[in-house]
Amino acid sequence: RKTYYTQLRLTPLGKEEAEELLSFLLGNDVSLAPLKPLILEKTEGTPFFMEEVVQTLAEDGGLSGERSHYRLEKVLSELYMPPTIQGVLAARIDRLTAAEKELLQQLSVIGRQFPVSLVKAVISQTEDELQQLLGALQAREFLYEQPAFPESEYLFKHALTQDVAYGTVLQEQRKTLHERTGQAIEGLYRTSLSDHYSALAHHYSHSGNPEKAVEYLHLAGQQAVRRSANVEAVTHLTTALALLKTLPDEGERAEQELQVQLALGPPLLVTKGYTAPEVERVYLRARELCEQVGDTPELFPAQYGLWLFYYVGAEHERAYEFAKQLMHLADSQHDSALLLEAHFTMGNGLFCLGEFATARTHVEQGVALYDVQQHHALAFRYGSYDPGVGCLCYAAWALWHLGYPEQALRRSQEAVSLARDVSHSFSLSYALCFAGWLSEHRRERKAVQAQAEELIVLSTEHGFPIWLARGTLLRGCALAEQGHLTEGIDKIREGLAAWQATGSALWSSQFLAALAEAYGNDAQVEEGLRTVAEGLAFVEKTEERFYEAELYRLKGELLLQHSPDNHPEAEVCFQQALDIARKQEAKSWELRAATSLARLWQQQGKTNEAWDLLTTVYNWFTEGFDTADLKDAKALLDDLSEGR
Repeated sequence: RKTYYTQLRLTPLGKEEAEELLSFLLGNDVSLAPLKPLILEKTEGTPFFMEEVVQTLAEDGGLSGERSHYRLEKVLSELYMPPTIQGVLAARIDRLTAAEKELLQQLSVIGRQFPVSLVKAVISQTEDELQQLLGALQAREFLYEQPAFPESEYLFKHALTQDVAYGTVLQEQRKTLHERTGQAIEGLYRTSLSDHYSALAHHYSHSGNPEKAVEYLHLAGQQAVRRSANVEAVTHLTTALALLKTLPDEGERAEQELQVQLALGPPLLVTKGYTAPEVERVYLRARELCEQVGDTPELFPAQYGLWLFYYVGAEHERAYEFAKQLMHLADSQHDSALLLEAHFTMGNGLFCLGEFATARTHVEQGVALYDVQQHHALAFRYGSYDPGVGCLCYAAWALWHLGYPEQALRRSQEAVSLARDVSHSFSLSYALCFAGWLSEHRRERKAVQAQAEELIVLSTEHGFPIWLARGTLLRGCALAEQGHLTEGIDKIREGLAAWQATGSALWSSQFLAALAEAYGNDAQVEEGLRTVAEGLAFVEKTEERFYEAELYRLKGELLLQHSPDNHPEAEVCFQQALDIARKQEAKSWELRAATSLARLWQQQGKTNEAWDLLTTVYNWFTEGFDTADLKDAKALLDDLSEGR
């Protein structure tokens, strides 16, 4: 009974529990029997409502005695219970003395919880008067006192109690009290002001002091980003922007708005997705403000935000132009942090364009520049993920494409380890996604499944729609590869739809290839060919070429699956895949394409040609001989040896 009472829940109890609690509150006097069903019906068995109704009846003279020992003093028809819980609370507040009511109203403005020193700094009362009134409000159970260090604190019995009391305060009086509370917090906590940014933002936002409000909303927003409280950050920063519009349009305002816009970008990326219209608006406005302000280092983060918007939107040529501009800005300023981010953007762009060796050079330069103590904070200024993690992830992918599967795995493991070490959930989601797709390339089903599941849990817990979509795609791939084809295909399609719903298009060539392969394994060859065609059309439209060779290889395999008579067209596809892979120096794609073509030539009796082709590619490799692709190639070479 005590547990139910002290929790003051706002959700109804079960019938027996509610009756037990009401008996605890009222007692078991026989005269109370007709009252109990009325209270239960009115309050629907909600603990907080039940407590307040009983308190109201006692204060109104309908009940006498004390908790657990009440007696009914009026007939039921004479009892009055307001129709809503807010009405019940308002009636209780109105029965306070004028001094008690005034203090309760003032406290409701100060906050739900507050130390006595803050109350003394805001409210003009002698210490004896204040203690007497606080004691009265505590006795009437509007407030509770709780031990705290270095001084005791009071808190409202429930947030609803505070809300109703606050609603009775006149508007001008509210503003005055909010202003005084903000000033008091600044005075009391000068040495630990950062612990009170959110409270200061709240009070000054309601005080009619927009200058102070913007200052603290900005600080509270930045602080929320560092705590990964991105929804809270967006609320603080958008409120700051709205208040900025009420200030005189002077040069200082433009600089201030620029800082707030740039602070808003990263949490918007996380909560809305990289390509949300709000994201583009923020960074376009930031760039416009840079032009107004003049020569400013803030041009780099503004350009970076636009690069990220276009990059994830798969506008690769446009994004690459922004990456080159960022590289120029970083070079001109000789700043290691800017160079790190610029190398990252260049590596990203070149990777997607299929220039894997140059991409690797850039991201490895980023890895070399990265210092966790110096550069982890960049996660909160630019892309919301740690740049060291980002460079390691793309280094891993570039290494795999270039034919170094073991080095790729080590870089991927370093990325995940770093993300865990810095305890940054968005960076960990990023690293797990890249690790999952690397495991998919390496055809390691159990690893794909494990990384997908962790990514989904993490993304769901922290509200990361983009990573949840990619995790769902990975889970679908793992299921399909384990033979659960129908479920796997459904999951891949679900993940692809969720990814597109965020407005994102990046990596769609890879996702469509995964779906096409699953269709082929499920004997849905025509669907597979249609999906490959969609993927190749996407490649031509966006210049996203890192999966182009594999799409052509899959097309060849699906054509052969559709009909053995398609071998001429399939051979052309395999040759196209080989040519693209060789041009891109993509040895892993070249190995797959060579294996597919050698197998076709073997069936056509071209054993020597098949042997020569596959041997040349296989012998290039110096690592990864326990990976599935190299094992398949070796098995085919052994088979070809017997037929020579």
